[in-house]
Amino acid sequence: MKVLNVAEKPSVAKAVATILSRNQGLRVREGRSRYNKLFEFNYSIRGQHCQMVVTSVIGHLMELEFEDRFRKWHSCDPAHLYHAPVRKFVPEDKLDIKRTLEEEARKCQWLVLWLDCDREGENIAFEVLEVCTQVNRHLDVWRARFSALIDRDIHESVQNLVRPNQLFADAVDVRQEIDLRIGASFTRFQTMLLRDAFVLDFVADDRNLVLSYGPCQFPTLGFVVERYWEIQSHEPEEFWTINCSHKSDEGTSTFNWMRGHLFDYTCAVIIYEMCVQEPTATVTKVRQQEKLKYPPHPLNTIELEKRASRYFHMSSEHTMKGIVQEQLGHPIWGSYAQQLLDPGAGLWRNPGNGGHDDKAHPPIHPTKFSAGESGWSQDHQRLYELVVRHFLACVSQPAVGAETIVEIDIAGESFSSSGRVIIAKNYLDVYRFESWGGSMIPTYVFGQQFIPTTLTLDSGVTRPPPLLSEADLLNCMDKAGIGTDATMHDHIKKLLDRFYATKDSNTRFSPTNLGEALVMGYDDMGYELWKPYLRSMMECDMKAVSIGTKRKNEVLTACLEQMKACFLDARLNKVKLLAAMALFFERSSGDEQHEVGDVVRQCTLCQESDMVLRRKPDGNFMVGCLGYPQCRNVVWLPGSISEAAVTTISCNHCTPGPVYKIQFKFRRLEIPPNYNIDHLGCVCGCDEILRQLTEICGTGSRVSSTVPAARGRGSNASSTNAQRSNTRQTACIHCSQTGHSSNDCPSRVLRSRNSQSHRTNMPSGESSIPCNVCGTPCILRTANTENNRGRKFYSCQSQECNFFVWEDSLNSSSGGRSAQPATARSSASNPSRRGGRGRGDRGRGRQSGARTSDTTFVSATGDPVSGRRCFVCGDPSHFANVCPNRGM
Repeated sequence: MKVLNVAEKPSVAKAVATILSRNQGLRVREGRSRYNKLFEFNYSIRGQHCQMVVTSVIGHLMELEFEDRFRKWHSCDPAHLYHAPVRKFVPEDKLDIKRTLEEEARKCQWLVLWLDCDREGENIAFEVLEVCTQVNRHLDVWRARFSALIDRDIHESVQNLVRPNQLFADAVDVRQEIDLRIGASFTRFQTMLLRDAFVLDFVADDRNLVLSYGPCQFPTLGFVVERYWEIQSHEPEEFWTINCSHKSDEGTSTFNWMRGHLFDYTCAVIIYEMCVQEPTATVTKVRQQEKLKYPPHPLNTIELEKRASRYFHMSSEHTMKGIVQEQLGHPIWGSYAQQLLDPGAGLWRNPGNGGHDDKAHPPIHPTKFSAGESGWSQDHQRLYELVVRHFLACVSQPAVGAETIVEIDIAGESFSSSGRVIIAKNYLDVYRFESWGGSMIPTYVFGQQFIPTTLTLDSGVTRPPPLLSEADLLNCMDKAGIGTDATMHDHIKKLLDRFYATKDSNTRFSPTNLGEALVMGYDDMGYELWKPYLRSMMECDMKAVSIGTKRKNEVLTACLEQMKACFLDARLNKVKLLAAMALFFERSSGDEQHEVGDVVRQCTLCQESDMVLRRKPDGNFMVGCLGYPQCRNVVWLPGSISEAAVTTISCNHCTPGPVYKIQFKFRRLEIPPNYNIDHLGCVCGCDEILRQLTEICGTGSRVSSTVPAARGRGSNASSTNAQRSNTRQTACIHCSQTGHSSNDCPSRVLRSRNSQSHRTNMPSGESSIPCNVCGTPCILRTANTENNRGRKFYSCQSQECNFFVWEDSLNSSSGGRSAQPATARSSASNPSRRGGRGRGDRGRGRQSGARTSDTTFVSATGDPVSGRRCFVCGDPSHFANVCPNRGM
């Protein structure tokens, strides 16, 4: 029988093959990947003769990623990533490994998986299983469960093979998908929102900066920031304490006040004066007892990282890149190992159980003796020494000491002192990293009285806690269940790589301005995304999947729904993130489109990115393509909008969908009185009300700075030009004057009467009114559009004015759209580029009656456009009110 054995990495494959073959008859050949060799030898499993082939992967064989159309940053609304399709695939750099597995699997009857025996290893095992069974569905698949690469474990595991654990693999699938979706959505959101909006002076090229978010990375940052805030908010407070000492022939004892300290100075002084007036001390208690100091628990990966950081200031990342009888020959601790093995010495003790058991790895211990290899660095030597000394300490007896505690009474106040002497050091002899301080105190007996040598009232000041050290940070992560023993160091390293935190020479962490701003922004939103609670709950759910109490899809759905709600809420409150960033960084002066809102629809021009609601720095709204500047598709919106927010309501008319409607709020003074200030509308062409308001109000100032001053009637040119961008906030829409509302405009009724009184008869017999701009008689025409078919309107014959007004509005008391002559200043894209239609600016300077025929405008593509055109299709031969494409 031929057996394919697959290990998690090349070194493990070599070790397994060497141990099982006993280095006899072992043949080595190359695989498709030059790093993953194949080892062949003969072996017997449960009495059955086998031809063994051992090879390896390099960690995960597959990656989880979104389908191609969702992988580009501007390809979709980040909220869509919570339900966008994902796939597992073998990346390009591991295709050679896959080919090796396929070739060997075709020739084998058994597949034995030698992956790490934790959940991550089980997931990799199922990746290998999937590749191999696709080419040989008759494979009999087994799992080797081992703890260490030592002869006993390896031989025992291959003779007691088990089946792979699907539940363990499912738990990792859940974690991978959750992390991918949450990380990608928040990373895209905050990077696109903040990177170009602020001057991030800590990087040379902030255009390539990624402001990443990770479900484990961010709570890790939260620990750092929270401790930093504790320090910053600490206010030193003075306190007072009474100290007492007594010197005798046997030595000096220092007695501590049992109250500790008081913050009330008056109370402390009163108690102190009582003690001074009656200073005689009476011994009220003498307690002598044996005290034990127990050796540390066996090492796990996290504890190794913590102790290496604490003892050697070695980073957790650096640490990761890194049995008694075998230690007898060591020149330093060999003699101690000999005592451990001597039954007469009584030093041996079976180690205690630690608090963690992942069912996959044994405690970290030395697997072979080494007096120091030639290629080892100093850090390698120190780490090996720590592992060996820790292991020897774990199997040693605790240190034994005698402790004496003495309590005394002075004027009703209690004081205590303690002393200790070490009787047997035991494990402390080998574990040089720990000590057991203390000293003996003089002998006291119950009822003894004496006068203190010193009795003082001393003051002190409260101090803030220190910054988190790397050991502290690892401890916080471990307690909160943030990350795994194999990934914690990666999360910490990412904080440094992303400029979220810094680490000093004492391995203590401080947040950068960027790290603090991000946490502050999310904290102001009310969602504690930087706290460990959400991730801890996810970890509990993943554990439930691994033991079968919850199903994979159930946990996925619940977690993603919760986090999508957080994401949508965070995006609605993005102004708080922007405000927090503004406290630390300057706004980017060249950014004109930094406030990005929700997605309205997919861009119909480039068909790759989404069209999103934007608010420009001048306050005007637009809907633009996320693919800018490659795609310049844009829809300009009325300049009278004060608020706009994309809803979840889809338009039933516009295709391709979904096209989401926008809830608008207009400024009352800038729209005619017969329009509501609140309007739920669609920006894709089907909304008649929005189109009318765009024609009436324009789309805000986009006029070039080179535009000559407008020549106004009724107001001087300089005031018109100077107030173009700000008077629209309060000016009457009829006369462009401030101080009254449009409803109360004194010229409104007069203008309507004058318009009717100036009607004349044209030679053709059609009645007319004069153009309010040039005075030329206007012709009465009939609309032929779908929404206004048969409706009469007047329009100026001159293309310089483009004045028009509905006939029925002249006869109505409201004045309708005739209240203000509207000039169709067009901002249109090429008519052949459907979906890129601009919205016309109805002449902001025209409110004072100015003619602006020489004005330059900007099209949807960003190119200048001269003259007047239909704002619907861009054709200069007609205007929007008679455009044949208007209803499309």
